[in-house]
Amino acid sequence: MHFVKKANKPLQLVIEDKVIEICKNPKLGVQKLGDLQGIFVYKFRFHQQEYLIAYKFDQSQTAIDLIWIHFFQIGSHENFYAELKRFLRQEQTLGKSKGVKI
Repeated sequence: MHFVKKANKPLQLVIEDKVIEICKNPKLGVQKLGDLQGIFVYKFRFHQQEYLIAYKFDQSQTAIDLIWIHFFQIGSHENFYAELKRFLRQEQTLGKSKGVKI
């Protein structure tokens, strides 16, 4: 993720901790409705700035329970949802053109 690479080291470490928390409990975030249905958003603060992490998870019911977590975006609140919607539309368009179900 480009945002994480550009972030300063202390923020990168906090993001890493938050990703680990989400991996331990994917239901930590708030599930979105409407055109973002199925997407979870986890919010956290760092140096008085609010950041959001958008992700989706799937759980398989096999002999071994597996949870697949797809992280889509990390960033500050400004334009976060508009950029996320734009990214998801692009993913759907690319998936349809390649015949891949998203």
